[in-house]
Amino acid sequence: MAPPHKLFLLAIVFAIIVTATTVHGRHNGAKDIVHSSCEHASYPSLCVRTLSSYSGPTITNRRDLAQAAVKISLSHAQSAAKKLTVVRDSVGKKRQEKAALVDCVEMIGDSVDDLSRTLGVLKHLRISGGSPKEFRWQMSNAQTWASAALTDDDTCLDGFEEIDGDIKTEVKQWMTKVARVTSNALYMINQLDETRGKPHDVHL
Repeated sequence: MAPPHKLFLLAIVFAIIVTATTVHGRHNGAKDIVHSSCEHASYPSLCVRTLSSYSGPTITNRRDLAQAAVKISLSHAQSAAKKLTVVRDSVGKKRQEKAALVDCVEMIGDSVDDLSRTLGVLKHLRISGGSPKEFRWQMSNAQTWASAALTDDDTCLDGFEEIDGDIKTEVKQWMTKVARVTSNALYMINQLDETRGKPHDVHL
């Protein structure tokens, strides 16, 4: 029989191996659900890239995935809002450009609010224990708010159609990114609705 101190060391080594294997398995599981779910998203490559680098809680099911996608969209919208506000406050008195920026800041503000509401719905989504009617009502709200956020993004871009210059280029770059991640988030919400909240559990 091995001495007690050797048994203790073996137990520690075994625990480390089991922990590492479990963490690796969960990472691969999250990676699998991200890749499979992003395959038919509006912007698949962007979907995989943003969700794979998501630093929040581990993604284990479709609700986690939808929440992560909305959080990513909200983060991009908040970042764009700050940049647009700075540009709006520093731009000259060129009437058409100034007016477009004022409208865009308002639209991105609305988008941030809409995405925040979307996230709130998803956080309180009753996948189990609630009635199908309640689930449908919650999903309808989430889809409505996410769609409104996407409309806000597009409306901002529409205001720069007849404007040229560096500011338009920057705004277009910021808002296009926001619109694309929001479109992907809406896709994930729709997928969650189609599966009726089935967990698609990826725990290994």
